[in-house]
Parts: sequence; structure tokens; C-alpha cells
Amino acid sequence: MESLLQKSNRKIQNTPLKFKRYLFNQINFENRQISIIGARGTGKTTIILQIAATRKDIMTLYVALDDLFFTNSTMYGLAEEFVKHGGKLLLFDEVHKYPGWSRELKLIYDDFPELNVIFTSSSILDVYKGESDLSRRTTSYVLKEMSFREYMMLYENISLPQISLENLLKEHESISLDLLKIIKPIKHFSSYLKYGAYPFYNGNSNEYYQQLKNIINLILEVDLPAVTSLDYNNIAKIKRLLYVLSVNVPFTPNISKLSEKVGLSRNATVEALQLLDKAELIHILYKHTKSISILNKPDKIWLNNPNLSFALSNGEPDKGSLRESFFISQLSVLHNLSLIEKGDFIVDNKYVFEIGGKNKTQKQIKNLQNAFIVKDDIEIGVLNIIPLWMIGMLY
Repeated sequence: MESLLQKSNRKIQNTPLKFKRYLFNQINFENRQISIIGARGTGKTTIILQIAATRKDIMTLYVALDDLFFTNSTMYGLAEEFVKHGGKLLLFDEVHKYPGWSRELKLIYDDFPELNVIFTSSSILDVYKGESDLSRRTTSYVLKEMSFREYMMLYENISLPQISLENLLKEHESISLDLLKIIKPIKHFSSYLKYGAYPFYNGNSNEYYQQLKNIINLILEVDLPAVTSLDYNNIAKIKRLLYVLSVNVPFTPNISKLSEKVGLSRNATVEALQLLDKAELIHILYKHTKSISILNKPDKIWLNNPNLSFALSNGEPDKGSLRESFFISQLSVLHNLSLIEKGDFIVDNKYVFEIGGKNKTQKQIKNLQNAFIVKDDIEIGVLNIIPLWMIGMLY
């Protein structure tokens, strides 16, 4: 216990507090058991260490579940010992690496009412589908990749307001005029598309893309086997599937041909696509008129964010794909998206959006209500025309 506390205190003391992800202020710390779910590289570890650093009034312990301590000890045993020492806040990092995590979390919740627990997990894991029922005990939050607004805060030290979608659609002209007094959006937005989605860019794009590739490999080779029963052979096929998609996005899948290309059955290919979607490596969208079942084939697929396109492509990614990938990544955090016959996307079954460059016309959304053109390479919009970069102000 003593060595764990020392290790924990060192990590907490060295945690930067200047920049906090959007999720930090959304968490209700009155809940006794909280999960923070997200893809690798989004900052889950940092956010729980920041929580610890701001709770200096109580005894706190941070532990990673792949620590060698757990070769001879259990989560429950640690919690019991921690409570005996007066512990109040226990932070478990990456619970998906610990067999039987859900049962022990349930027991910890039931047996130690004086203890608050926050745990992180891979986005692939469904915390409510473990071997024990956590649905009544755990409040879950999802940490997505950084928004354009967060990128400006972290890398440019410029604080910008969070804007709701409704306000953006109604007042984008006046809002953009105010923001243009602070930033040159097109310059910064171009950089964001290349290396702004994750909080670890160090100024070297080659190193950044290599780190993204390493994260992809860890998701596929470590996280997927930890959460599913897939063997190495199937993991290799899913990896092949991702790289087939990466050179073809946006992709309207022919499941039969895709299955043949990667060596999986039809159902296994659909399930693999859904796993890649849960892992936040791709975005899957369906037509808004379709009722979705487990074995429905996706109607269209994109990489999860533009940074992945740059990391996985051999050349310059398709600009149309980058624009749409950015739009989906920003809107999907707080809203529901699906495909629509006229226009590109419908959001919350209410707003229709057509995405394009500065020469995009109104043709595709003519005579539609609540319809908007989102244009790249413009600073200010007018009427129903909104600059693409402003979509990055939503969270």
C-alpha cells in the first residue's frame, strides 16, 4: 500500500492542470462510481489524475490495472486495505486489462459505501455488459477526441467559447465576427485537421503520425483481445480491414466483396466493422429511415477523424473525406447523425447539412427546411451558409 501511494502521489503531483478536457466540468462527482470510457490517446489517464490533483482534501489513490501489484492482489483487496487507511477516492485506470473487473467493482460499491471510485476503460468495452450488473451503480461518461476549440486552447493558448448547435445555426454570422478578432481560423483549422485531434502533438508531424499508428496497433492487438474472444488470426484480418477502409473512405461497403478481400465471413465482417466503430477508429452511419440491428451492414464509413486519414494515407487524403470526417467527429459527441437522401447528413432528425468547399451550391438542399451548407475555406458565413471551422466550437 505504501509503495502504491508513493507512486500515485508522484503521478498526481506531476499532472498539468492548465488545460482540462471538455469532459472534466461535466462529471458529477456526487456519484459514488463513475466510468470514463474512450479511445486510447484521448486523455483518460490525465483527466482522472487531474481529478485527483483537485481533490487534495481527501485521501486519493491512483492505480493502473496492468501494475505488477495485481499479479498477487485483487481490486477488492486493494479497496479494502485503502479504506482501512482512511482512503476516500480510488482511481482505477484501464479496467479492461483486469479479468473479473465488473464483479469486483460491484462488490467494492456494495461493501464500501464511504469510498468513491472512478475507473477508465477502452471505448470497446460495454461497462454494463460485464459479468455483474453495474447499470444501477455506475454513471458513465465518454471522452472523445479533441475539438477544434480544445486544440486552440491546448496548442495556441487561446480560449474560445463553447457554442451550442442551436446558437451556431441562428447566430453564426455575429459569432464568427467576434471570433475573428481573436483568431485566424483557416490557418489554425488546416493544422487541426492534420494533428489536432489528440493531446500529444509535439511539433513533429512524422512522430505524431507514428504515435497514432502505434495507438492503432495497441487498440487492435491489446485492447480488442482483452475485451473480446478474438484470436490473433482474426485480429490480423480486422487490421487488414481497417487499412482497406483507410484508402477508400468515404466508403459505401459491399460486404460480400469486403469479406472476400479480408478473409472474414459476412457476419464476421459486419461485427468487425462495429468493433472498429466502438474502438473509435471509424465512423459508421446509417440512413435515417433504417431501423438498425446488429447485423445491418453500414450505409457509409469514414475514418474516425481527419488525423487518422493523414496517418494512414500514403499521400494527401481526399479533401471531401476530411471535411465530412471532421463534421461527423464534432457533431457526434453531443448529437445524433444519420444519412439522408437530399443533403449529406441529418442531425437529431431535424437539421439537414450539405458539406463542401467554398464553391458548394444550394442545389442538393433546395426547398428543404432547416437545411444548411457547411463550407470549408471561408471565414464568415451568411444566411444558411456556415464556415466548417465553426463546427469545431460545439464542445
